[in-house]
Amino acid sequence: MRWWVVALLTVSSPELIAASSSLVLDGPMIQGGLVVGRVTPGAQVRLDGQRVQVSGNGVFLIGFGRDANRVAALDVTYPGGARERHSLHIESRQYQIQRIDGLPPRKVVPSEQDLKRIRHANTLVRQARVRLDERTDFLQGFVWPARGRISGVYGSQRILNGKPRRPHFGVDVAGPVGDPVVAPAPGIVTLVHDDMFFSGGTLIVDHGHGLSSSFLHLSRILVKEGQRVEQGEPIAEIGATGRVTGPHLDWRMNWMKVRIDPQLLVEPMPSGTR
Repeated sequence: MRWWVVALLTVSSPELIAASSSLVLDGPMIQGGLVVGRVTPGAQVRLDGQRVQVSGNGVFLIGFGRDANRVAALDVTYPGGARERHSLHIESRQYQIQRIDGLPPRKVVPSEQDLKRIRHANTLVRQARVRLDERTDFLQGFVWPARGRISGVYGSQRILNGKPRRPHFGVDVAGPVGDPVVAPAPGIVTLVHDDMFFSGGTLIVDHGHGLSSSFLHLSRILVKEGQRVEQGEPIAEIGATGRVTGPHLDWRMNWMKVRIDPQLLVEPMPSGTR
């Protein structure tokens, strides 16, 4: 797993600088980035005004979406009442545009019946991501859940049959049906579904603090909801289910409602991978 140690940028008041020595941020300040913070136990943290969960040992997460603003405000209130504000400068990115033609019209413009399936699936996914507890499984780091050629990247926008669609929020790993998918980090399984309209076989694993991994287009799921999994444990198999043009794993990650880039959490895909 790759981590970046970032400097604290702007403190609101000079007299509070001493308190800031207990705040450490590890991670890339970039659109799609996830940052692990450590602060004095008992401190309160807010990102752009929103309260952030802090574990009893002072660990917390913050994340930045695909189109995050260039500057974010991180406010810390220490147990003794001292307060400080840090201005975090977020690096912007350029994203790829992908064109995919020849899809069946039903896969581009869903029918009313399909829309009902889509809405139901979206509800299940939202429910699976509301879990918010103090587990810090993410501190173990992340490994690739599958090995193969990277065929799609975070932030890219797809134009399907000439019609622009929502950006792609995961990383695609091409591989044959049946290739193993392993847990990239420890966690608790919060969703298992065999046949969602867009994502086909779908699995979600929660890593603590609202951070979750989603695995899409699976041909087979090997775990059950509520089950704990460990890093490297087989959890599923690559498939070509849902709306796809070929077999692959679509790995996505969310920090609550913020979609982050999984590739920023792992080492580069090993060379020589097919």
